[in-house]
Amino acid sequence: MNTHTTLPRRRGIAITFAAAVCAISLLTGCNAEADGARGPGGVPVSDASGTATPGPVSIPEITATAPEVPADKAFDPATVLAAAGETPYAATLKITSEVNGGPSATMSGRSNLNGPFTGHVKMKSGKSTTEIVMTGDSNYIRFADEAGTAWTRTPRTNGFLASYEGYAKLLLAAGPSARRGMEEQGGIATYHLSGYLSLAQISSVDPRAYTSMKTKGVTGFDIDQWIDSRGRTIRFEQRFEMNSIKATNKVNFSDFGPAEKFTAPTSG
Repeated sequence: MNTHTTLPRRRGIAITFAAAVCAISLLTGCNAEADGARGPGGVPVSDASGTATPGPVSIPEITATAPEVPADKAFDPATVLAAAGETPYAATLKITSEVNGGPSATMSGRSNLNGPFTGHVKMKSGKSTTEIVMTGDSNYIRFADEAGTAWTRTPRTNGFLASYEGYAKLLLAAGPSARRGMEEQGGIATYHLSGYLSLAQISSVDPRAYTSMKTKGVTGFDIDQWIDSRGRTIRFEQRFEMNSIKATNKVNFSDFGPAEKFTAPTSG
């Protein structure tokens, strides 16, 4: 994903622009940087002044007990992943990024998955809201909290999704310890997978995140992933440490449907 377009410098625009684009790196493997380190999912590790976000270095563990899934809805994760199709589909997504246990940014909207990543999302970071439309060949970005702000177009050099199915298969390959069992998530029967994946391991399923993180001292990720009976990811959580700062990305997918067409925005 190309983010080298030059934008006017105002209100920390360079940092905000990079955050807006790279906040989808968890989905697209964006490896761009601007004025500060970014983790997978675009977790900003510094504020607009370049100062590390303060606060206790702690990431909450997943301890909540999910509702029990009826036996007739149980499934084997390896079986459903092996049968999962390759047809692109659309989903509503919500991403929450945290740094040192505190909220950093959120992103929500609609996107196409399981193929070229296109969509229409809004990202909120601090008091700023950034709107992003991603088509097959371009990203269109504007600052939604400023009336009349024009869209800025940035060409895309790639637009493919990091393989969530690939992440799940890597976790399964770790053995029985990765199988946490059936859990209900938002009324959906899911299988919970959990484990640690090294940076080298994810290179095959998320090569752009691998390239981006390789130079930042990140050695791997703690991952929790919940898949449904069709092998689709319902929830994905990723925790990692970079430069003594702990970060987490939480992603939820819902409202699945056929792939949708996202076109270049018009003014307004």
